[in-house]
Amino acid sequence: MNTHTIQELLQKVPLFKDLTDYEMEPIVELAKHRMYRHGTHIFMQGDPLTNVYFIHQGKVKIYKTDIHGKEQIVNVLQPGDMFPHQGFFRQGDCPAHSEVLEDAILIYIPIKNFENFLITHPEICIKLFRVLGDKIMDLHNRLEEKILHNTYEQIIMLLLRLAKDYGKETKDEMIKITTHFTNRELANMIGSSRETVSRTLTQLKKQNLIVSDKSGSFILDTDALEEELF
Repeated sequence: MNTHTIQELLQKVPLFKDLTDYEMEPIVELAKHRMYRHGTHIFMQGDPLTNVYFIHQGKVKIYKTDIHGKEQIVNVLQPGDMFPHQGFFRQGDCPAHSEVLEDAILIYIPIKNFENFLITHPEICIKLFRVLGDKIMDLHNRLEEKILHNTYEQIIMLLLRLAKDYGKETKDEMIKITTHFTNRELANMIGSSRETVSRTLTQLKKQNLIVSDKSGSFILDTDALEEELF
């Protein structure tokens, strides 16, 4: 993989969106890349945090497990995404598991090397912290969803969030979620049960708020779903 391809990918990542080509050059020099096969783990929850990863190709599931081994999906990441989000600025261990869902090519930057680079480039630090501030607000909003809304509303909010992240507008102005998620995966994202998600999706389909196409992908009437929350 050449440096132009690496730089092109990194500049699509929100963390680096405000950096110029000149500012990106030394960051690209720090980057390495590797292929990971489907089903392999990039790191496990509790492993030492040594690298931050960027997806060039494939999909990666980020999930946590409790003391009983129950899985809760934090996110399913696509090409262009980075993980873990707080990796460059957090000491300690990996906060979750990361599993490859589709054969993946990942670009990664060693955290220690990146920290040494930032020490000599404070102006870049400021730009990166602004982006991280936006991410903190997103996580804050997701926490509020969990605390202030019932399960029915949480599922609607989850569908709207997935539509924003993975949606594509259809001819009739609906939004199709282009990544397929099982009911179990949806339940794990909000800490609910598969049965509850299944019942809610059935209810939403009866109200014509969502439909499923032949491939099983969800197509949403996002305007009507938003009205359900008010």
